[in-house]
Amino acid sequence: MDKRKLGRTGQELTVVGFGGIVVMNETADDAARFVAEAVDAGCNYFDVAPQYGNAQDMLGPALEPYRKGVFLTCKTLERTADKARADLERSLKLLRTDRFDLYQMHCLAEMGEVEAAFGPGGAIETFVKAREEGLVRFLGFSAHTEEAALAAMDRFPFDTILFPLNRGSWLNGKFGPRVVEKARGKGMGILALKALGSRPWREGEKRAWSKPWYAPVESYEEARDNLRFTLSLPITAAVSPGHMELFRWMVKAEREFRPLSPAELETALPLPASHVPIFKSPVQ
Repeated sequence: MDKRKLGRTGQELTVVGFGGIVVMNETADDAARFVAEAVDAGCNYFDVAPQYGNAQDMLGPALEPYRKGVFLTCKTLERTADKARADLERSLKLLRTDRFDLYQMHCLAEMGEVEAAFGPGGAIETFVKAREEGLVRFLGFSAHTEEAALAAMDRFPFDTILFPLNRGSWLNGKFGPRVVEKARGKGMGILALKALGSRPWREGEKRAWSKPWYAPVESYEEARDNLRFTLSLPITAAVSPGHMELFRWMVKAEREFRPLSPAELETALPLPASHVPIFKSPVQ
């Protein structure tokens, strides 16, 4: 699997990352099998969070035999220093590791969260201290709004950003370009969420995939086109959604990947104007 540099960190990550939610609610045997399959496919980037049900409990034992050879990232949804510290220590224990390669503020969305996380007694204090103690190597954040992402980059010199970057939201929602431009200007590593995201679930729709809160792609061909779009952006890697079948589609699509030129990004893989994006920028 191809690798790309992660911003200024000096690390190289595979362009497809294994989302820990894949092992949520799976058996221990299946979790071990899925992780082994990902490693065999060449994947060295694994991501998880406490909010993914029992994913940490499942991923820890499954990943333990491979821990030294992979880049492990985790997150916290807590916005205060004390609660973030408790989250970090619990995650380290469950993941059976003495440090995370990257620790991230999870899902910043509202400006009130940004103010709390970066204010007195905020989570950023735990992040900085954890790095000083060697419990984490690099610091980052994920966000679900452009407003929060842009503000967080102004508040702290993060190493990375994890952000929803997919074909529909970029083309039909104009969501992402401002964030990518700013992150690039700061030399940050850019990681993509929701690369296989297709649209919001429709009211009353029977859900083919149980874990994602949005509707992912419905076919390998759609997965291939979506991943091709996202990997053609100036990013390091895209994290898989919550099912092993979708991760396998991403691995297959990576093997067939041909980058789009900057000009082709807007024209080569169009979507109908009626398409409903998962995210929309307030600046259209």
